[in-house]
Amino acid sequence: MTSSTPPAAPAAVMANPNTLSDRAAMGLPDSFTARTGPWALQAHPDLLGAPAVTLVSIAEDPGRPFSRRYAAGTVLGLVGDPRIRPDDPPMAAVPGARVRLGLDPESVGPVTARWRHAGVEEEWIAKECPSYETDIAAFRIALHPVTNAEYRRFLEDTGSMWLPTSWRFGVYPETLGNHPVWTVPPEAADAYAAWLAHRTGRAFRLPMEAEWEYAASGGDGREFPWGEELADDRANTVEHGPLTTTPIGVYPGGCSPFGVHDMAGNVEEYTADDYRPYPGGTDVADDLARTRGAYRIARGGSFTRFGDLARCRRRHGWYERDIYAMGFRLAETP
Repeated sequence: MTSSTPPAAPAAVMANPNTLSDRAAMGLPDSFTARTGPWALQAHPDLLGAPAVTLVSIAEDPGRPFSRRYAAGTVLGLVGDPRIRPDDPPMAAVPGARVRLGLDPESVGPVTARWRHAGVEEEWIAKECPSYETDIAAFRIALHPVTNAEYRRFLEDTGSMWLPTSWRFGVYPETLGNHPVWTVPPEAADAYAAWLAHRTGRAFRLPMEAEWEYAASGGDGREFPWGEELADDRANTVEHGPLTTTPIGVYPGGCSPFGVHDMAGNVEEYTADDYRPYPGGTDVADDLARTRGAYRIARGGSFTRFGDLARCRRRHGWYERDIYAMGFRLAETP
């Protein structure tokens, strides 16, 4: 299971996105582009008075259209989202197992060709090689990435100066409390996990890279958390998403086998590991390595990037551009 069929490619193959403007790298024209109406709630006024528990059930109901799920999540961002429990984040239990991760070398060419329209280069995919087996102990992983509301509490409690660049002028976005926080450096993600571990007495941390891939794929080699094909209602990526972050959990059809939300899209997620070759692999000096030297591995796609980043195996990192929407989620040692 090493392939998927992306949406129809643009008329021309995109260049390396790191050589393009942000809008060009997202496949957007210079003129104004929008995928949602100016008022998210206009068609759903009944949601304004709904109880929070009802709103959550709508937001996470795969049988509802995206516009209604998104509207329900937007109202939750205004009135308070009960899924956000800063000291006790909802977690999924992932059992220990021996799993096979990574990509077979003979698949590098086909995967690269499949995503050539998004500017993907072969060396980026080569970092996923070779496939290897590893034992992973049981752990827990957060159902959602860390949100703006949770990160605000961290800043207030610690006085940290790591303000997200997505917060315009460093001001907290009042209506987006239940959206993932982005962009912060990996050190801020580490500090958040350490702060919450100290505050609660629990063993919170960032997931190891192998744990992240196992939690996303279930360890069965699938291409995306839900299966083999990129689909328009499974993840917030640039192909089909609203070109902004979305409230947590409004893509329920994209959950991983362990019921974890947003592992394929919304924001990229730091892991605990710096880049290094897999066992038996060779070091790949791609553009990230050439410009940053050592760098923290991130996993999962984002609202600014194409579906190639949403692949469970894809290894990438922070390039320090606005188009790199870097967030994180917590893991916990039981």
